[in-house]
Amino acid sequence: MTESRFWSDADRHLVRYGGSFVPAVIERAAGSFVYDSAGRAILDFTSGQMSAILGHAHPEVVETVCSSAATLDHLFSGMLSRPVVDLARMLAEATPAPLQKSLLLTTGAEANEAAIKMAKLYTGGYEIVSFSHSWHGMTSGAAAATYSAGRRGYGPPVPGNIAIPVPNAYRSRFLEEGRHDWRGELDYAFDLVDRQSSGSLAACLVEPILSSGGLIELPPGYLAALKIKCAERGMLLILDEAQTGLGRTGEMFAFERDGVVPDILTLSKTLGAGLPLAAVVTSAEIEERCHELGYLFFTTHVSDPLPAAVGRTVLTVIQRDRLDLRAVGQGERLRAGLLALQERHECIGDVRGRGLMQGIELVLDRQTKTPADDLGRQVTAECLELGLHMNIVQLPGMGGVFRIAPPLTVSDDEIDLGLGILDTALAKATRSAPAKH
Repeated sequence: MTESRFWSDADRHLVRYGGSFVPAVIERAAGSFVYDSAGRAILDFTSGQMSAILGHAHPEVVETVCSSAATLDHLFSGMLSRPVVDLARMLAEATPAPLQKSLLLTTGAEANEAAIKMAKLYTGGYEIVSFSHSWHGMTSGAAAATYSAGRRGYGPPVPGNIAIPVPNAYRSRFLEEGRHDWRGELDYAFDLVDRQSSGSLAACLVEPILSSGGLIELPPGYLAALKIKCAERGMLLILDEAQTGLGRTGEMFAFERDGVVPDILTLSKTLGAGLPLAAVVTSAEIEERCHELGYLFFTTHVSDPLPAAVGRTVLTVIQRDRLDLRAVGQGERLRAGLLALQERHECIGDVRGRGLMQGIELVLDRQTKTPADDLGRQVTAECLELGLHMNIVQLPGMGGVFRIAPPLTVSDDEIDLGLGILDTALAKATRSAPAKH
């Protein structure tokens, strides 16, 4: 099939589901690279959809898929297999007490949906609190707790959802002596929650690092303070670690930095290393109470053996090779390179993130922090032309924010290559950008 026929068929037959498609026909992927139809290598600085944490086509994952597809791929949802029980045990061993019980599903949205239903049933409430820049998925309950995009045009969302301000230190309106007053911001947020609540609070659902919300890391201490706010109101704390889980931030789970254990943890993207696998992990006490109340989340692909076998392999590789510790060192190299770029390029207003989950925010002016939306699009296009795939988040009132999340297996040379391409792309885009007024 010619490329012109490919794009003609794509235009004729595909539903467009969000933004434009990357203008390249991808034929294969291996390690930190994807390869287009011309054989060109494109460095993948987003790990696919922030999921291929071991790189593309990791040999042990490939072997697991092949052997599982040939022996045990899919079962009736009421049947259990060894990969499912093994992975649940491994998740219990990898997470701190009292997290102990897992529900294995397919996507992050589905995991968040299941967690929200669990919290509502357990508490008897229905109100869900989440950040104003959140992204938790496209299914009804998860979408109702998503505020970064996609809320208009679909009628009323699920009732009972309440947004609180995200603690964005770079653009905070809450300042004390010139510094981000996140405690004052959190107090203000829950004053608003209390005023809006009908007295039926169920849970607070948040990401430790908001990704689609602009790569915003919660300040140290914030999660602990948030959990206290939840406990005071009889709410559960649900942490969505779709992108931060399994070593990307330098700990196995991002919440470990703060010494906090959520009531419910959701995992997805990284757990399947690119295959559809998600998990809801909670305590035996919460699971028991929900079971007594008739908890129902019976789906076609719950407890599927093939993806569970992949998850088992992913956890084994990460723990065996200590890829969480590797993310610390590689993350330091990446961050140092980004800070060096900030010194050379006036358009980089902020560098933020943790481990191998970093972000840069582009602005027209560092003093005013004027968003640089057009520049972000130009840099994205220049990077792709030079052989680097970058992902940019553009939200109202923010400049273009690049999410940088290479696989945990990324090499020094690959990090340096990506930084070099980004340097060149920034220089080219800023030279062609119109002058500021």
